[in-house]
Amino acid sequence: MKLVRSFIYAGNGIKYCFKNEPNFRIHLLAIIVVIIMSCFFRISSTEWFFVIGCCTIVTSVEMLNTAMEKMCDLISKESHPLIKVAKDAGAGAVLICAAGSALIGVIIFLPKIIHLLKLF
Repeated sequence: MKLVRSFIYAGNGIKYCFKNEPNFRIHLLAIIVVIIMSCFFRISSTEWFFVIGCCTIVTSVEMLNTAMEKMCDLISKESHPLIKVAKDAGAGAVLICAAGSALIGVIIFLPKIIHLLKLF
């Protein structure tokens, strides 16, 4: 029963981020595009490993950033330099993950796109 509750809580967290965090929805849209491209180009198992890893890391870090922002808001509604640092660092972590994932996407998909364009 405790395990079931854990899954329910996790689902609630995902649902909250989906409903309330525009960046989370943008990441999910990007994941859908990447999955469609991955199927279209029939990427290798190794490439799938990187695609799934990147998708998992980016969405997880986005959710952790949301959790940290909400905790900061609970601690103080007033502007505080340390809360600003925490929020900025969290946003920076998401940006680094997203940029790294985009770079991996370019490495995987750009050669395939170039090859496809050469066929036309």
